[in-house]
Amino acid sequence: MSGQETPLRVEIRPLPHAEGLPLPELKTAAAAGHDLSAATPEAEELTIAPGERALVPTGLTMALPPGTEAQVRPRSGLALKHGITVLNTPGTIDADYRGEIKVILINHGHEAFVIRRGDRIAQMVIQTVPLVQFAIVDELDGTERGSGGFGSTGTSSNTKP
Repeated sequence: MSGQETPLRVEIRPLPHAEGLPLPELKTAAAAGHDLSAATPEAEELTIAPGERALVPTGLTMALPPGTEAQVRPRSGLALKHGITVLNTPGTIDADYRGEIKVILINHGHEAFVIRRGDRIAQMVIQTVPLVQFAIVDELDGTERGSGGFGSTGTSSNTKP
């Protein structure tokens, strides 16, 4: 933000099991993603074995403004260091959803991964969503790529389709 923009108001309601946990927050001034924390019970650890997945509660509900969505994305450090990622990346939270935000994590690593209460497990990015009207046409405009897909543009600058 340039300092002159008005922040987007997102109403949030922590549930009782989120007591004492931080609200979604940016860790740096220019960050795009607000960190989400695990709202697991204090005395319990949640262990995700290699190849397994878990639904992790955040203890938060919210009301997004119409025309927006929240995208739940992995934290790069967890992905690199432990192979932990958000399974349905990005997970979409629609503007009309009012239930608890939960994060589907999967362990692609080689060791069990332990989640404790308050651990930062994912990040949430709020985006605007355009109103779309689909129109049936007889032909689409042409492009250099055309109908080429899945690798048709190559993987390096010297790879030809």
